[in-house]
Amino acid sequence: MASNKKIKGVVKYLLLLALAAVLVYFAFRKVEWSAFVGGLKQTRWVWVVFFCIASVVALVFRTIRWKELILPFDSDIKSIKVWDAVNVGNLVSLVLPGSGEFLRCGYVASKKFEYDKSLGTMFCERLWDAIAIVVLTATSLIYESKRLGDYFSESILAPVSGRSTVFWLIALAIVLLAAFVLLAFKLRARNLFFSRVADSLTRLWSGFTAYKKSDNKLMIAVSTFVIWLMYVLMCYCIIKALPATAHLNFMDAMFLSAIGNFASIIPVPGGIGAYHYLVATALILYDVSWDMGILFATLNHEIHAVLIAIVGLFAYLHWVRERKLTD
Repeated sequence: MASNKKIKGVVKYLLLLALAAVLVYFAFRKVEWSAFVGGLKQTRWVWVVFFCIASVVALVFRTIRWKELILPFDSDIKSIKVWDAVNVGNLVSLVLPGSGEFLRCGYVASKKFEYDKSLGTMFCERLWDAIAIVVLTATSLIYESKRLGDYFSESILAPVSGRSTVFWLIALAIVLLAAFVLLAFKLRARNLFFSRVADSLTRLWSGFTAYKKSDNKLMIAVSTFVIWLMYVLMCYCIIKALPATAHLNFMDAMFLSAIGNFASIIPVPGGIGAYHYLVATALILYDVSWDMGILFATLNHEIHAVLIAIVGLFAYLHWVRERKLTD
């Protein structure tokens, strides 16, 4: 059984990697590499330094926000433990999208803070992020509704809405999940399996509603604001780092940041390819060439990925060291 699970995991990862390769091909096939290298040579690297600072600040406030959501369940949780969990999770997600989220929940779980509750706090975090993305996108569309509205409807909504089968499958999955949840709670007193499922779902919901239990709700909201402000600033720093995009402003950075987050919906390792294609396409709206658009996306995505990998590696080494000391 264990070997079959490993084989399925490897096959799944290889399929995701193949999807990433296809997306990378379509993103880079039109690039004139002489122009790409020329643009890279003109990069103002001081702005890249500011980019890295903003990225680390975002990680710090992600740690602060998650700790605030955990505190109602585990008042003794240390910031360094949450920091390690966040960054090791990010490191794992670079390789296998989404898996790091479940790993970090396991890392902070304890006897009084069960895994189910930890998972619930993670979903609560993601709800806050979803709200932030909606606000970013809406603000961008209001700021320049005609040009950006056309792009959003043609490049984001149209391809998705054209696949009605996907929507019906999602709707069916939601209905089946809701039916299973109702059945679990109805039969929890008669069946051990459903009893355990119902208990697990109760703990999951308890974690998801962690915001209501928090004594520092303002800090959770402020942390979310700072996190997404840093993401926009990161985008703005790369805008100013490249002469080809230096004419764009902060509101344009907000739009590009929102578009980049839609790429995360496509489950490829580290968002490779999907992010580059969407952002480069969006930059054409600002009369930025495809080559410079790809360069912009590459700098923004890869520098962040390298930084996440470095911070995640140090967090992992610290985690290993802590385990050796406690064993």
